[in-house]
Amino acid sequence: MLGSLKITLEMIKIEHTLFALPFAFLGAVLAVRGLPAWDKILWIVVAMVGARSAAMAFNRLVDREFDAANPRTRMRAIPAGLLSARFVILFTIVSAAVFFLAAFMLNRLTLILSPIALASVLFYSYTKRFTSLSHLVLGWCLSIAPTGAWIAVRGAIDSPAPLLLSLAVMLWTAGFDIIYACQDRDFDLQAGLHSIPQKLGVSRALWISRGLHATMFVALTLIYFLTGLHWIGLLGIISTAGLLIYQHRLVRADDLSRLNMAFFTTNAYVSLILFVTIAADVFLLK
Repeated sequence: MLGSLKITLEMIKIEHTLFALPFAFLGAVLAVRGLPAWDKILWIVVAMVGARSAAMAFNRLVDREFDAANPRTRMRAIPAGLLSARFVILFTIVSAAVFFLAAFMLNRLTLILSPIALASVLFYSYTKRFTSLSHLVLGWCLSIAPTGAWIAVRGAIDSPAPLLLSLAVMLWTAGFDIIYACQDRDFDLQAGLHSIPQKLGVSRALWISRGLHATMFVALTLIYFLTGLHWIGLLGIISTAGLLIYQHRLVRADDLSRLNMAFFTTNAYVSLILFVTIAADVFLLK
């Protein structure tokens, strides 16, 4: 059981919760213009881990046949025979239960909205079967984090700030997911799966990704003015723009060899830099 759990955590890449968790913290910090109560922070973390774990395990479960056929993914835990589908189903159910428990412990509105959040992250796993806009659906799933955290500490959506932050996360996620999907374009064509690279080609897909990230920068700029941030927050937004430009310089239509560096390394830094700088702005320059 412990061995299966370890393999499961590796399969769902639990460390990639880092992509969205800083945005949840950022939503919470902006909601109270300071440090939220520690119990709120704890249950936000539990909710994030539970929801993402359920979503990733479910994704690996429903995609196991495609993963087995794709040379890039055929060694994932389920197609490789390291985990049974039954164990992954059980893990998904437990993770979902943990998420609902956390929503219950936060406040009434988070509990009411929690089924919508969980349904969204589970539904994403089916979208590549019928739409090239699956990247935006994934963006929607991650964008729940900052507004969800705002609701967790305030009990209401009483400002456009969390919605703008969620919009920025959605645009950012869709942009980097398009980049990641470029490596599977040929397989998607063969398997009948949908993506923007599959539909429009890698070159056009990369331009769409750039446009999404440019729009994300606009959303972050609006957040800067709306929330009355100062020079530290501005520095974080400018640094994020620089990272996104660097990410797009790493990947070209005729050279995807540095795609993993563009996807995993730069995107982890984006969320961390925005959280650290904007939170520092809130705490130090009140």
